[in-house]
Amino acid sequence: MTEEGKKLLEHLETSLRHLVYLHDELKRENAGLRAELQRKEAECRQKAADYKTLEVNYARLKTAAAINLQGSDVKETKQRLSRLVREVDKCITLLNG
Repeated sequence: MTEEGKKLLEHLETSLRHLVYLHDELKRENAGLRAELQRKEAECRQKAADYKTLEVNYARLKTAAAINLQGSDVKETKQRLSRLVREVDKCITLLNG
């Protein structure tokens, strides 16, 4: 093999080692990013569950405040109570059906 061929072979080996090193680095980075993504997805699911809980609590608070009748919005209170009664009636109908 000529001197130039040996140099090309050494350069090829060096480049190949460098590519293998970069590949390993990217695999480690990818694994880290996947783990972070899983953590973020779990956090997002928890936040969504918290939001739903807060939404239910808020609706209950509004209902309790409407029933209290200390406010001046009696019309809204009557509408809310009517909706609640209709919802209860629907549930009773479903249970009896």
